[in-house]
Amino acid sequence: MEFDALLLSRIQFAFVIAFHILFPAFTIGLAAFLAVSEGLWLKTGWDVFKRLYLHWVKIFALAFAMGVVSGVVMSYQFGTNWSVFADKTGSVLGPLLGYEVLTAFFLEATFLGVMLFGWNKVGNTLHFVATCAVAVGTSISAFWILSANSWMQTPTGFAVDDETGTFYATDWIAVIFNPSFPSRYVHMMLAAFVTTAAVVLAAGAWQMLRDRSSEPTRWQTRMAVGTLAVLMPLQIWAGHWSGEVAHEYQPAKIATMEGWCETKDVQGSVLLAWPANNECGLDTLTIPNTSPILFANASGELKGLEAFAEEERPPFWLVFWSFRIMVGAGLVLLALGFWGVWKWWRGTIDRPGLFHWLAVPSGSLGFVAVLTGWITAEVGRQPWTVYGHLTTAESVAPVSAGQVATSLLVFMVVYAIVFTAGAVYMARIATRGFDEDLAGPPTDSRRAPGSPLGAVDEPAKVPGDIVAAE
Repeated sequence: MEFDALLLSRIQFAFVIAFHILFPAFTIGLAAFLAVSEGLWLKTGWDVFKRLYLHWVKIFALAFAMGVVSGVVMSYQFGTNWSVFADKTGSVLGPLLGYEVLTAFFLEATFLGVMLFGWNKVGNTLHFVATCAVAVGTSISAFWILSANSWMQTPTGFAVDDETGTFYATDWIAVIFNPSFPSRYVHMMLAAFVTTAAVVLAAGAWQMLRDRSSEPTRWQTRMAVGTLAVLMPLQIWAGHWSGEVAHEYQPAKIATMEGWCETKDVQGSVLLAWPANNECGLDTLTIPNTSPILFANASGELKGLEAFAEEERPPFWLVFWSFRIMVGAGLVLLALGFWGVWKWWRGTIDRPGLFHWLAVPSGSLGFVAVLTGWITAEVGRQPWTVYGHLTTAESVAPVSAGQVATSLLVFMVVYAIVFTAGAVYMARIATRGFDEDLAGPPTDSRRAPGSPLGAVDEPAKVPGDIVAAE
């Protein structure tokens, strides 16, 4: 392996996006959680939901800011390390990324200030509208980013200029709604909701184990396990849907993910694989003849790695194991959700025990699944940046290995300091427990469970600077 400018540029982009993708995956789900919490507070008048909102919005503000910063750095790399790619595909991808800024980022930026600092300045209904606008904005942002990335996976609706080699759109609907976009968008959105639910559950479990439990702790725990139990089966279905699309358009990726060596009409499910001195280069532990279940819509032969030239295959071991780690993390979260709902039904979910000890480390599994899923999708696309049309080697900028190595080292040092500090601070806020009372003097908006809703358009008397450290 030669650490040339191409490999170093790939490592640098992977390093930056690995940090960045964690924050949008968290904030998309957390924005929805905040909208639900505030909506329940307005609907029921129970202050427990308001306390949930005020607690988690501090974490949202910090995570949102860190996501924006890391995303800006990532976009600059298109011009520094991947200028050839930007030049050739800019006519297609540029407008998609521009639409993301115009329709999503502006929406989020406009209402984020009201959401964070508007409690004393606007009515409750308008504040709720601002929270919902931010939540919708995060989903719209994911829409355009996933559309652009999915077009690179399954490019349609374009042509290539014979003289310049640049891509240009011929059908924008086909570009935006390319074949892999619907399944990948659903898969990513569900991943965001599941990731947030796992974090909220871990925070609640830790509070219970440390005897910091309160009414908001108990509510957030129930909301989290309910979300996992409902959404994880849907996420498994969405992942299967995405795999069927990849099987049709990216057979080399599927052969690598599944560990299929030979082309057959019926394949098995490879559970484990290890290097071996044979023609395929690996031995496997396989459940035979299961492909009709996994790929029921497939017709004809199922291609194995032997059907592709070596230079057209994705890196095998990284894709193979990333896929299995992603699936394993998802199955653990599925089991945790069902277990939690069962304990809720039994009335034992508030008693600290084995479930809570396992829920704490499982709070990271959503992030693990997002990262390994991204590795499976993006490394599995290699050696292409635009699948079947533009290789990664053709996309790199004319920069030296030394330049890329220097910037990579700077990124690693800065990110290690800044983002580690931010993550630790967010974890401290999430796990320290809830305040006994809402900040600020008592008002008519502080109603006990079951009391009348009252006038919800009166401003709530709480401090505007809800993101300040206590």
